[in-house]
Amino acid sequence: MITLFGSGPNFGLPDASPFVTKAETLLRMSKLPFEKAPMSFSKAPKGKIPYIEDDGELLGDSTFIRWHLEKKYGVDFDKGLTSEQRATAWAFEKMAEDHLYWAVVHVRWMDEANFNRGPREFFKAAPAVIRPLVVAMVRRRVSKSLHGHGMGRHSPKEIIELGSHSLQAIADYLGSRLFFMGTEPTGADATIFAFVVSAMCPVFKSPLQEAAVSHDNLRHFVGRMIARFYPELGELAGCKAAA
Repeated sequence: MITLFGSGPNFGLPDASPFVTKAETLLRMSKLPFEKAPMSFSKAPKGKIPYIEDDGELLGDSTFIRWHLEKKYGVDFDKGLTSEQRATAWAFEKMAEDHLYWAVVHVRWMDEANFNRGPREFFKAAPAVIRPLVVAMVRRRVSKSLHGHGMGRHSPKEIIELGSHSLQAIADYLGSRLFFMGTEPTGADATIFAFVVSAMCPVFKSPLQEAAVSHDNLRHFVGRMIARFYPELGELAGCKAAA
């Protein structure tokens, strides 16, 4: 049995982390039996989530988890795709993970109102006397990570513009297709779904969220992914599974 470790469902999403949502979606696509468990950063092989345990082996990073499923279990997430389509899928996945993601992080962690709506909940387990210090320390780390990446060096308005541009590119490429690469879900759909639905999350109010839900085809795409792989979630942010 494969065990997927993450932070758990939150904000109406499969997991608070889009990377965990990506890994879980891949596992659901694979139809392999798996279970979910709360993560422990001290046990995470790369100090991050997601990670899995499979036959006693710990493996971190959503992309390496995917490759593990492909190599060990013979799952072909990109069945039927040409080499050119696989290259395009990889480029869009990395844009979502390494660009759009950081705009989402900024919206959640650096906007005070959104921080109070979401990430502040993560610190409830900390003793009240030290909680403010822990919150401040972790937010400084997130801010430092944003700055190191480069996204955090821009103004909030510029970050929204950059994130919205990525969403526009995803919407333009998706077009009228049912799924990102065609009529059936492939590996790219797990990634695009995870990061687009995170941007759409109605808990976090921002122009980025407004930009995400403004694309009818993205909302319908998210609706189709939820209907097929997360029927227990129901409808999210007006994302109906339109044909």
